[in-house]
Amino acid sequence: MDRVSQIFEELKKQNPNPKSDLEYVNNYTLLVAVVLSAQATDKSVNIATKDLFKTHDTPQKMLSLGEEGLIKYIKTIGLFNSKAKNVISLSKDLVEKYDGIVPDDRDALENLAGVGRKTANVVLAIAFGHKTIAVDTHVKRVSNRLGFSDNANPLKIEEDLMKIVPEKYVDHAHHWLILHGRYVCVARKPKCQNCSIFSLCESADKTN
Repeated sequence: MDRVSQIFEELKKQNPNPKSDLEYVNNYTLLVAVVLSAQATDKSVNIATKDLFKTHDTPQKMLSLGEEGLIKYIKTIGLFNSKAKNVISLSKDLVEKYDGIVPDDRDALENLAGVGRKTANVVLAIAFGHKTIAVDTHVKRVSNRLGFSDNANPLKIEEDLMKIVPEKYVDHAHHWLILHGRYVCVARKPKCQNCSIFSLCESADKTN
């Protein structure tokens, strides 16, 4: 078994069926949660959306709330003003262009306010089962440290990962890498003593 496969096999053993830390009730609330999570922790988003999604789980209901009403729910999240504007805008587009349904299409998703490639990849993978790898700061850091990619550009890293990650691991690769980066291979001082892939790591940051 090659080194990349060994790494993902070990991560799989640690967490066979990884899930997003974001809490959502349908494809629409998944999209909103991912948009809100930009430059914010999943925990902070979950706290803010716990009550929001109980009553506003469709774009139509979100539009009835409006920007000011939405801000009251998400004001504890960073950049809440611009995020509220984006959520209302994307909700309007979903209603007017897609009958209130989140589209299973990358270009359509990326044309929505506040939705970039990373957000589109997350939604495409979780909601529609596409084989995509979303690259955030955690995935970037872990990929660089493990030697999966020496790029800094998220799109380049995504392309590098799609070339080397065996197909059978692609579905969960994003979650395994992000969770490993969030809880073990952290930015300032990686927790190498708790790392299940320590022996397979070739990072200069590696410590005994």
